[in-house]
Amino acid sequence: MEQTLKTYLVNHNVNYIEHKHLAVFTVEESKKLKQSIPGLHCKCLFLKDTSGKFYLVALPAQKRLNTKLLRKNLNVKKLNFGSTEELKEHLNLSPGSVSIFGLINTNQVTLILDKEVWDAEISGFHPNINTATLEISHKSLERFYNSLKVEKHVMELD
Repeated sequence: MEQTLKTYLVNHNVNYIEHKHLAVFTVEESKKLKQSIPGLHCKCLFLKDTSGKFYLVALPAQKRLNTKLLRKNLNVKKLNFGSTEELKEHLNLSPGSVSIFGLINTNQVTLILDKEVWDAEISGFHPNINTATLEISHKSLERFYNSLKVEKHVMELD
């Protein structure tokens, strides 16, 4: 885990357990790892609308994003994945490492947390690199969420 994130988490009293593992790039690849890491396994999607506004959507790894519902909730006509370049520019992340923790690098990306993630007792996210997973309690997720200087929402996405 990069020192910047580690320092941020310590400074905001966000407790975690770090689980190091081989690099994973897809939810499918990470299924084997999930067996040894407690909590709700999460994925994050970096999206943008036609006006150029960016969103980071965190949801359970096995859940399919209902884009129609999300578009309606956000009042936007269309959502697409952000490019690799936009991901690097806005969150300082690369594909395969997309995480809520990238939001410490911006104030211009809206966080959308699926209610199931918000309600989870324990959830797991990459620490901005795909060779580890941070296991965090709901209390720590709430501290992290409240520390962010971005627009943020908890939504039912199904």
